[in-house]
Amino acid sequence: MNDTSNQHKALVVFEGKNIRRTWYKGEWWFSVVDIVEALTESKRANKYWSDLKTRLTEEGFELSAKIGQLKLTSSDGKAYLTDCVNTKNAFRVIQSIPSKRAEPFKQWLAQVGYERVQEIENPEIAQNRVKEYYELKGYPKEWIDKRLRGIAIRQELTGEWKSRGIQKQKDFAILTNEITKATFDKTVGEYKEFKGLNQPNQNLRDHMTDWELILTMVGEKATTDITIAKEAQGLPKLKETAKEGGSIAKHTRNELEQKIGKSIVSKENYVPLNQNKKIKNAGRGI
Repeated sequence: MNDTSNQHKALVVFEGKNIRRTWYKGEWWFSVVDIVEALTESKRANKYWSDLKTRLTEEGFELSAKIGQLKLTSSDGKAYLTDCVNTKNAFRVIQSIPSKRAEPFKQWLAQVGYERVQEIENPEIAQNRVKEYYELKGYPKEWIDKRLRGIAIRQELTGEWKSRGIQKQKDFAILTNEITKATFDKTVGEYKEFKGLNQPNQNLRDHMTDWELILTMVGEKATTDITIAKEAQGLPKLKETAKEGGSIAKHTRNELEQKIGKSIVSKENYVPLNQNKKIKNAGRGI
């Protein structure tokens, strides 16, 4: 099993614990180690899972047929093959772990799967759920509207890239860096460092100002349209159109900065949620 091209909403949270997942063959597959850690709060979740696998095998549970090796992003930002289970087999694993969290986790797991089915039938539900998430984090409505529009533009761009030969995550990152570098004179990594973001799972766009979001949209939308117009194919040609799209956004940035007398590239940041603040339905993933 190695089809992990769809990483949409690849992280969900159960009672403060991150659960990685990937969309594979029409359903969610979840990291078993993350499930084990969430249920046991063990600092040695990998060892716990290794021992549990041995016991399950002895009990006749056909692991090879029910456990999938799928690539998930680790805390170091790199993707590794990871033991994963779909919702049905996740319940079997949960039943084998003595934990007071087992029943709440089952309910949460069922809800997570159901929400995804709803979203496939009606994509507007997914958008509303994202909007609710940002509202809970305290973002202003005007910013949220721009962020949602930016997500749609980004999806359109990555869809074009996929149809033109881009499949590897590192290639998506290369192309994104070309646009960001052309627009802001910084790669994504340099921009995150500039804003003081030092956690791998922190999304740069969630910490952008209004104008930074707008210019990001301009660069990506321009890249999409130029790519289509030039019928660019393959990484080298797509890098060229990415630079061109970013350059259009840079011209806009330079002209505005000249008019207002200051840089739009800002260290201004949106502070993450207070860790002590409890959010209703915090288990919902984005």
